[in-house]
Amino acid sequence: MLAGLLFAVQDAEDRPGMLAATLPFAGVTLIEYQARLLAATGASQIVIVVSRLTPELLGAIARIGRRGISVDTVRSAAEASARLHPLAQIIAVADGLITTDAVIAPFSEDGGDALLVVASGIATPDYELIGGGLAWAGIARLDARRLAEVAAMPSDYDVQSALLHAAAQSGARHIALPAGDANAGHGVERRGAALEERSRAVMMATLATRSSWFDRWIVRPIAGFVLPPLVRRTASTAAVAAGGGVAVLLGFGLTLMGYNAAGLIAVLAGTIVAAMAERTAWLRDETRLERALRLEILAVPALAALLLGYSLDSVAATDSALVIALVLVVAAGLAERAASVPRAAWWGSPPAYLATLAVLTLVRLPMTGLALTAIYAFATLGATIELLRRQA
Repeated sequence: MLAGLLFAVQDAEDRPGMLAATLPFAGVTLIEYQARLLAATGASQIVIVVSRLTPELLGAIARIGRRGISVDTVRSAAEASARLHPLAQIIAVADGLITTDAVIAPFSEDGGDALLVVASGIATPDYELIGGGLAWAGIARLDARRLAEVAAMPSDYDVQSALLHAAAQSGARHIALPAGDANAGHGVERRGAALEERSRAVMMATLATRSSWFDRWIVRPIAGFVLPPLVRRTASTAAVAAGGGVAVLLGFGLTLMGYNAAGLIAVLAGTIVAAMAERTAWLRDETRLERALRLEILAVPALAALLLGYSLDSVAATDSALVIALVLVVAAGLAERAASVPRAAWWGSPPAYLATLAVLTLVRLPMTGLALTAIYAFATLGATIELLRRQA
């Protein structure tokens, strides 16, 4: 059983009377964002160590519970130990920590105690030193027995710090904080004014972990300009998604009218907007909208390819373009279904196929575009199957 341990003890540095864990973070509270990361690792129960129950914290706990996760609040290690299964593996996240799913994912694997660490020479003052030239970077995997050990200590201890040092003294494995884009935005933050920039960095980091060349070379550079106002909620996610939907429908209409290049460019623009909105919805915990946008990103390129084939055949009075488009859609669908394994950078994805098709149509090679994109989809499918066979 996997459980999560969160902390809502420290006060915000620039907002008197507010807990750092309840500071706004991209439309939710920081502790809600932490709980979502834990839920994504498979945690079915979350225990929150609190110093006091504020209205903001009570509201956050209620919203976390609506996700179907068991949530308990405690004030001591003894209470936390009593709420957790004695054989549970616990992922502890430091009070006020901002991180990404890529950084926390390794701690969901089976194993003994483990600590996320960074060299003390480059650690921020908010990271706690654990000796050996290392500092704790805010995430730990703990055996439930550690809580029982801390519960036996004097009552004036700090639960988070005591747990950390109990794990360190037990010989916990050290996991280094990933370097580069993967840990962008990672750190402990207790200032509300600084959370906006942190949320933008986290969003960019989640895009960086996507291996598709479309996400890395098209979506991510655009996101650098578009995401800041979205994260500040100057526009709702639903409004942005609706704008992308309008562009897609306009593109479909243009394609049916025979303006193939303009139509595919409009569809591609709408797909990029949908990708922005999908990541924003994920960050803001708008689950239903996120799922809908994810389906749109998969389905729209397929429809665009079929409409292009229909448009070309209506002019040439043949069925060849539509047949190639159908082959492309089938191959792309099978490749996407099989590609649960880590992707190589060159592998295709529905938006990547759409971008390839749009570019070749723009240079007046729509039929060649359909054929080459179908070959690209088959190459991706073949590479995926070979990788799965080697892993079997």
